Amino acid sequence: MNKLGVITSGGDAPGMNATIRAIVKAANYHNIEVMGIKCGFQGLIDGKIHKLTSEDVDHIADKGGTILKTSRSLEFMKESGRNKALIALRNYGISSLVVIGGEGSFKGAEKLHELGIKVIGIPGTIDNDLAYTDYSIGFDTTLNTVLECIGKIKDTDFSHDKTTIVEVMGRYCGDLALYSAIAGGGEIISTPERKLDFDTICSKLNSRIKSGKKDNLVIITERMYDLPTLQKYIEEKVNVSVRTTVLGFIQRGGNPSAFDRVLASKMGVKAVNLLIEGYSGRAVGNKENNIINIELKNVNAEIVDNRENYSLLDTLLY
Repeated sequence: MNKLGVITSGGDAPGMNATIRAIVKAANYHNIEVMGIKCGFQGLIDGKIHKLTSEDVDHIADKGGTILKTSRSLEFMKESGRNKALIALRNYGISSLVVIGGEGSFKGAEKLHELGIKVIGIPGTIDNDLAYTDYSIGFDTTLNTVLECIGKIKDTDFSHDKTTIVEVMGRYCGDLALYSAIAGGGEIISTPERKLDFDTICSKLNSRIKSGKKDNLVIITERMYDLPTLQKYIEEKVNVSVRTTVLGFIQRGGNPSAFDRVLASKMGVKAVNLLIEGYSGRAVGNKENNIINIELKNVNAEIVDNRENYSLLDTLLY
């Protein structure tokens, strides 16, 4: 292998740039040329490919987002689109590829693996929704952003005896809500893994108010409720004024934490080493503080067991 490509796909995540840097540095250390593919799989189809040097990535590890940009490609989901991508890779002499992204990106990586391209996946997603790895790149930074935002909201809630519903990202995974609550961010938590109905939320809120806690924070994962409906229901049921805050894309941006930069560096180097050793169709991950790799086809086969964390949460919120 004398040339490999790197691509960032799906939603951006803090730490993607640190991953790109690690890949370029590790590859150059082994005299391997790196080609950056811009704008995700659609950029691959369109031939948006250029050489990346060590000088290009020297000062990007502390930057949020991705210098390669990203997108979601409907064309790549079709066989004709994947064939165009394959032609582009061959035209640029790229036989090996590192894909940084989430579940959808890994499915794309697996398709290229099946077409004969050597591919390694690296988990870059703020949702932390890939069960095979304890942490994905970007999750720690986003969690700290959520905590910072929640802390500011709690200051105002306390000053005015307010109740606020805060919606955090996560897609179908409640880790951002769960971990922020464990870290002291909220009092009532509802996640896809343990969804509370309207009456349960109201009952918990009412109990806290009767005990003298006038300011309360309800943290929920996105896509679970219609916020105006939930807000109105609580106000009528509990007779309390409620505000809602959707953190949205503010959670995606920002400089990556030290944890994410180190994790990205370890995973980037591991991906290059796996390709050098002849592996393909693998996903790099982190398990019990060790860098692991599994087959891409098994990425979603494992179910997250979060019972210990929810038990901890119950104790802290008792």
